[in-house]
Amino acid sequence: MQDDITREVLEFDVLFVGGGPANLSGMIRLLTLAREQNMELEVGLIDKGGAAGAHLLSGAILDPIALKELIPDYLERACPLEAPVAKDAVFYLGKTRAFPVPFAGQVMNSEGCRIVSISKFSTWLSGQAEALGGNIFPGFSGVKVLFDEATGAVTGVRTGDKGVNKNGDKKSNFEPGIDILARVTVFGEGSKGSLFRQLDQRLNLSAGKSPQIYKTAFKEVIKLEEGAKFPKGADVIHTMGYPLGSEASGGGFVYQMSENRVSLGLVIGLDYEDPGFEPHDAFLRFKHHPLIHDLIKGGKVKQQGAKTLPAGGLYSMPKIFFDGGLVVGDSAGVLNTLRLKGIHTAMKSGMLAAETILMAFEQDDFSENTLQAYSRSLDQSWIKTELLPARNFSQAMAKSFLPKLVHLAAQQVSKGRGLVDPMATHSDHARMKPGKKSVNNTEMKDKDSTPLNGTRPETDDDLFVDKLTGVFLSGTQHEEDQPCHLIIVQPDICHGECAEKFDYPCVRFCPGNVYEVRQTDSGERTLHLNPSNCLHCKTCEIKDPFNNILWTCPEGGGGPAYTLV
Repeated sequence: MQDDITREVLEFDVLFVGGGPANLSGMIRLLTLAREQNMELEVGLIDKGGAAGAHLLSGAILDPIALKELIPDYLERACPLEAPVAKDAVFYLGKTRAFPVPFAGQVMNSEGCRIVSISKFSTWLSGQAEALGGNIFPGFSGVKVLFDEATGAVTGVRTGDKGVNKNGDKKSNFEPGIDILARVTVFGEGSKGSLFRQLDQRLNLSAGKSPQIYKTAFKEVIKLEEGAKFPKGADVIHTMGYPLGSEASGGGFVYQMSENRVSLGLVIGLDYEDPGFEPHDAFLRFKHHPLIHDLIKGGKVKQQGAKTLPAGGLYSMPKIFFDGGLVVGDSAGVLNTLRLKGIHTAMKSGMLAAETILMAFEQDDFSENTLQAYSRSLDQSWIKTELLPARNFSQAMAKSFLPKLVHLAAQQVSKGRGLVDPMATHSDHARMKPGKKSVNNTEMKDKDSTPLNGTRPETDDDLFVDKLTGVFLSGTQHEEDQPCHLIIVQPDICHGECAEKFDYPCVRFCPGNVYEVRQTDSGERTLHLNPSNCLHCKTCEIKDPFNNILWTCPEGGGGPAYTLV
């Protein structure tokens, strides 16, 4: 947009960017500590979702350790939690059978944890923050990091313009974005944040770190038919093996919820090599497996969504402090992939950031010399203790079957060190290999010898929904007449080398049917984008083999509207 626009300036002492558990916990902790010390702080939070929790999707099992620290009387305050988890069950899936995996549940360690709707939980957290005087502004997307050009310090964030048409022209309802300034800005955008990309490019926050790697997670809430029961009395199921096998790393989960519902999902590593692999198809095959199908048959999908998870672990964590700012939550890479849990670590990171910020105000010093205390406190906290055994887990999971077992066993014995420490990681986009062609090639088959352009996994209107139905069930909506927020950096590569080597893999790895190949009357194939279908998962930016797609924030308020997941 034009740079000569006169913009309103809004000033806070502290600005949180992103409305997830990390930033909301940070806001609550900061306002609580400030009140205890009779310190008046103006604290604001912006989020691109149309309402609190609207864009939040998670597994989601909550280890309550951070919640107990943050709000000890959370039960009395009607925190929206399910009953405590009583028993884990872990299965290795063959194509038609399920084999119990002994002791794996001890590693997952869900007993005593709570199953939650992350969207409901975050809505509740936002209410707690507002009750303490926090200013929360949903529907405002951060599009540009603001810097002091003299010192290089972060000074705040510019929000996106509203009322701009597809051609970039102002409409009658045009509203310029606002420059929101703060002494400290906390970035908690979640996985693969677009503002974090700007920070990284300018401040080299990832220098000397292993490349961050990611997983895409599909999740649904399913209303079961009466009488459906979990196997062997478990209320949490995790799975390995089918339908991924050696095709991709990852696994599935089913969590029992109240009102005869389950939370079900499949987490798929984006380190897979085959350009013909389609994650959504794998998700459908997972649901068709007898272990899962026997539980959910007769049910109805009430809500579906997709998101990415940062899975690189400790060695991929970026620098999380700099002049004028801090990074928390998934943006900081604090997810514990070994336990497949990250809400509690995200919350704790926000709380530690808040304690550092309060110290900075006491010293009236917001330079990285002061703010680096956040990194030290994180290293001294139970976050570091918990992440150490998982520091090479995702790297081991990316190996083929036998090496995977050897590395995982060695890590189990050595508390995460394994045979090589650190294990090397490679960016997900660099892992895809040309060779097998796409869905248009009848010779390309998945590992079950099913032609990928032939018999697809069964879909229907209730239980096995297709991509477009999944988008509908996510509540996703965007203003149609706005600039496309998905940028193809070099279209010639897209229609040339990428099409020739990989046959438009974006059509397959996108969970929302954003990318579509159309054929002209002359037989020429072209790529068409449907940005209104975007689930904001950012899989496309991560997995495109030429790093040729940039995800940017659309107009604030657009996107998913999660309420159950």
